[in-house]
Amino acid sequence: MELLEVYYSHLTHYHALATAKYSYFLSFADKRVEGWLMMSSPMYTIYLCAAYLLFVAVGPKFMANRQPLQSRTLLILYNVAMVLLNLYIFVELLSTAILSNYNWVCTPVDYADEPLPNRMAAALWWYYFSKPIEFFDTVMFILRKKDRQVTFLHVYHHVTMPLLWWIGIKWVAGGQSFFGATLNSSVHVFMYSYYALSALGPHMQKHLWWKKHITHYQLFQFVWGIAHSVYSLYIDCPFPKWMQYACAGYAFSFLVLFSNFYIQNFLKKTGDKKEIKGKEANGKVNGSVKANGKAANGKLKAQ
Repeated sequence: MELLEVYYSHLTHYHALATAKYSYFLSFADKRVEGWLMMSSPMYTIYLCAAYLLFVAVGPKFMANRQPLQSRTLLILYNVAMVLLNLYIFVELLSTAILSNYNWVCTPVDYADEPLPNRMAAALWWYYFSKPIEFFDTVMFILRKKDRQVTFLHVYHHVTMPLLWWIGIKWVAGGQSFFGATLNSSVHVFMYSYYALSALGPHMQKHLWWKKHITHYQLFQFVWGIAHSVYSLYIDCPFPKWMQYACAGYAFSFLVLFSNFYIQNFLKKTGDKKEIKGKEANGKVNGSVKANGKAANGKLKAQ
């Protein structure tokens, strides 16, 4: 009983400390976004991410003895909707940055409750809000029994993006934050376009030769994002340094994971295909030599 009381006392103490810290951080959060959907508390995003992870864990077991979902129309509509949403976000971010005379190297957050700063904050909020919507990517993979697509990289990306960007919108909805979101939303326009076209059927495969170039673009955005954050730190840009460090570290983790994905899915497969073709060609040559040798030997015997 005494042990339980001590444990409860420690738990209460740490809870009070965590609450005090959170209250402190809230004291300099962006007041403009406080009343926006899902922004009053991180718990909405945390619950969604927890539900997502639970579905990733139990979904394949639920589908084990069931037929895969066959709904090409739903898949096409979802991917087209995501193309349009990301295109809207990209255009809003880019046009607002241009109208606000953003410096692409260093721009602090403008917390003024004015049209252009609010427009940038709203565009970034839409970018954040698109991330929980993207959970549907995984849901569709699992319901269609394409579990091999639900890799560590896939889950890591989907579950961490909403959490990081909730923090971003809560404290830095503007300034340097627009850079990564603009790049990533443009990548998603091409990515979901590819998925939408692919969902139309096998006859579209001959037009989808540009699949690996999407990964090239993804790798490029991570390199550019890291360089942008590091350079901003180097010139001491008046943008929260904790966010710059977080963005650089996060982008680096993706650079490593996507590089491995690229090696496994493109470079290694290309090498394997060349090796198989080489063996086939070698087999044909050897077979031809053997056949010619036997033929010549047969002629000699016949003579």
